[in-house]
Amino acid sequence: MHGALSGLQQQLPCRKQCLHHGVIFRHRRFGFNRFENDARIYQLRTRATLTKPNKQSAQHPPAQHSPGRASAETANHRQSPATFESLQLHSHNPDNTAKLDLVVAGAGPSGIAVAERVSAAGYKVCVVDPAPLAHWPNNYGVWVDEFEAMGLQDCLEIIWPKAKVHLDSGKDNERYLYRPYGRVDRTKLKSKLLQRCVEHGVTFHETKAAKVEHADGSSTLTCSDGSQLHSALVLDCTGHARKLVTFDEKFDPGYQAAYGMMIEVDSHPFELDTMLFMDWRDDHTKGRPEMRAANQKLPTFLYVMPFSKTKLFLEETSLVSRPPFAFQELKDRLQVRMEHLGIKVTSMTEEEYCLIPMGGVLPKFPQRTLGIGGTGGMVHPSTGYMVARVLGAAPVLADAIIDQLAAPSDRATDAGAPNGASNEQEAVDMTSKIWKAIWPKERLRQREFFTFGMDVLLKLDLRETRQFFSAFFGLSDFHWQGFLSSRLSFPQLMAFGLALFANSSNQARANLIFKGTPGLVSMFTGLGKTYLPDKKSK
Repeated sequence: MHGALSGLQQQLPCRKQCLHHGVIFRHRRFGFNRFENDARIYQLRTRATLTKPNKQSAQHPPAQHSPGRASAETANHRQSPATFESLQLHSHNPDNTAKLDLVVAGAGPSGIAVAERVSAAGYKVCVVDPAPLAHWPNNYGVWVDEFEAMGLQDCLEIIWPKAKVHLDSGKDNERYLYRPYGRVDRTKLKSKLLQRCVEHGVTFHETKAAKVEHADGSSTLTCSDGSQLHSALVLDCTGHARKLVTFDEKFDPGYQAAYGMMIEVDSHPFELDTMLFMDWRDDHTKGRPEMRAANQKLPTFLYVMPFSKTKLFLEETSLVSRPPFAFQELKDRLQVRMEHLGIKVTSMTEEEYCLIPMGGVLPKFPQRTLGIGGTGGMVHPSTGYMVARVLGAAPVLADAIIDQLAAPSDRATDAGAPNGASNEQEAVDMTSKIWKAIWPKERLRQREFFTFGMDVLLKLDLRETRQFFSAFFGLSDFHWQGFLSSRLSFPQLMAFGLALFANSSNQARANLIFKGTPGLVSMFTGLGKTYLPDKKSK
């Protein structure tokens, strides 16, 4: 389980400690269903090619796979498209001081998605990013049905017909999840989004966003190169760097940490038609008492994408911990697993260090700077999933921005008025309405439940974790899939919680009561706030 992130290029200072602020996620985009899902991102860089400024502005098998899906014998590979390195982006002219309608800080998936949609409505949009044509890093793993629902099935590189969970050793502890799982073709997905930006006239400014100031109904973004952009609205898509949005409480999340490798091997024991979603077995620690004891206290699991008989992506993952799990220990555990499984590496083509802040407080809102993705608190607090969630939220946010930019000229008395606010109070009112569009009360209640789930998971040892997931994947497909995909409303989540409790063993129930009570109190306290009248904008 993991999650993706907007503006990620701006927060990978060094791979060694890649990350006090987040580097990965997993899932999908562009659905218009209100409750959607999440994902991850990147590693390589390319040179940007810019043009002159544009003068114009779980338990039941599926009935049947659709054509093109993987067969029962092997995963389905799809040919990767040409890269986007030669794509001609429109360059922003820093000497042009004309006011923009929207400035987007960060060229991650959600930033680009919002930019192209607002620009398609006829507004002037600029994306600020030091490397807009850099490749997105890390693997995106997604549930195929979610990509299909968003019309993005052509952006899947490989599909496994099913996934698998090992709770412990032995056949009785295996769970097959009959829900196809895919790896996203990152190049094709980014190409698709960038091409839309080019078609709709989005401009790109190759630098970093440094700070934003608001006054008289306008916003001024100052960049690291000293340039300034004036705009009606500013959207922070810098991921967990949280460059521009403000918080009024301490940010104290849990962390999902993972170390992964794309490798060539002589051979391996994994089924080619099955993605290994979670492997909680600990046979590999026998004879290593210190590692065994540490894993029983703070467990990690193996995640595997088998591409062929000689190619794998493996990842050792700490589901959630506070403080963050050490990368070196993840590497050591993965190495011992591989030795136990008889996997001999002949070459390594990718290496990932991933840290995902999960939960924590939301940004202060309403506030004048807008946020989405990691900046906007959209990581699934229980699972780390995010990409589908943020890209599902992107059209909602974009449409709210469009509505507010158009509001002055929509009024009969203000026909022909410029886009955006005419004074600071109008601007505050505008952004307040936009924040409410992306964080309606139902979403806030849903997040409170997910945060409660994270609080429970933080306290579970290996035995208790196995008990939890035995009950979790024993639920109906509607419940476990809906939970992972952020599709359940709050009443449905309460029903999910009761079903999970009923499906648990007596010992697991006792653990949930003992370890879950503090989080449950916090959840109901947070829920109470969602039933209070909205604060008036000041």
